[in-house]
Amino acid sequence: MYRVMRLIRRFEERSIELVHSGHIVGGIHPYIGQEAIAAGVCAALRDDDIITSTHRGHGHVLAKGADPIRMLAELTGRSTGLNGGRGGSMHAADFGKGIYGANGIVGAGGAIATGAAWARRNDGSDVVTVSFFGDGAVNQGVLLETFNLAALWRLPVLFVCENNGYATTLTVAQAVAGSITARAEAFGIPSVSVDGTDARAVYAAAQAAAARGRAGMGPSFIECTAYRFDAHHTWEHKARVRYRSDDEVAAGRSRDPLDVLGLADEVRDRVDAEIEALLAEAVAFALDSPAPDPAGALDHLYATGLRTRDGNGLLDSAVR
Repeated sequence: MYRVMRLIRRFEERSIELVHSGHIVGGIHPYIGQEAIAAGVCAALRDDDIITSTHRGHGHVLAKGADPIRMLAELTGRSTGLNGGRGGSMHAADFGKGIYGANGIVGAGGAIATGAAWARRNDGSDVVTVSFFGDGAVNQGVLLETFNLAALWRLPVLFVCENNGYATTLTVAQAVAGSITARAEAFGIPSVSVDGTDARAVYAAAQAAAARGRAGMGPSFIECTAYRFDAHHTWEHKARVRYRSDDEVAAGRSRDPLDVLGLADEVRDRVDAEIEALLAEAVAFALDSPAPDPAGALDHLYATGLRTRDGNGLLDSAVR
């Protein structure tokens, strides 16, 4: 889990550098400070289990096993990326790894994960699906509707709320009435709150929830409390938005998930060096890769491969 967390941390830091240099266009939502959640949850999953992610999704995608080299190429919009440069930061996916996509719509991944769980169960599989979402999503109607169906149908879904204290710049206290876990408990979903900076605690909770789902006992809900070390979005680095005091940020940063794990320095040094080499390779690969060919901009829009318009700007006859 330390290796995964270190990979996420340095991947995000290198990505921020590429945002500032202009190689990643549009910016990213850094996952720094929340690494233990992705690492702990995904360590409890099998290779064939499924996850859905969020706009702050790099950590989940990497923890579930996506290739970091191709992932960085995706963020830089290159044809060698996980999704050919089409998904970018907020829509990266790798179906072969059970990653059914990051999602820029708050709370939307819950319905996708629950649909996937329903489909797999109907196929006779004991696959578990995980929906990651932030504290801002617990007020979204689609997520509450999803809780209802998952509970009614006793689906093997693990709902993981990453409570980092803020929905963009709005505090949880200003946005959420009652408690976050009570949202799921109202639907009869067993819920727990754990320290999201402690990978071992997250892993234990996720392991129990996954076992419960595989046994046919239905969904579970885990609230993981953590602190977002960096900006909501790298746009803040230029805008200098002030909604957190320096003292608050310093206090939040004082509990670093990579330190909480408590590994010996020699182990950390060895892993850190390996991660540095991997990310140096990833950056070089991304920057040396070609951009997508604009001629293929309309490819992959339909499962049949049909293009929406012909070369004269008219609708293709098959589409008409």
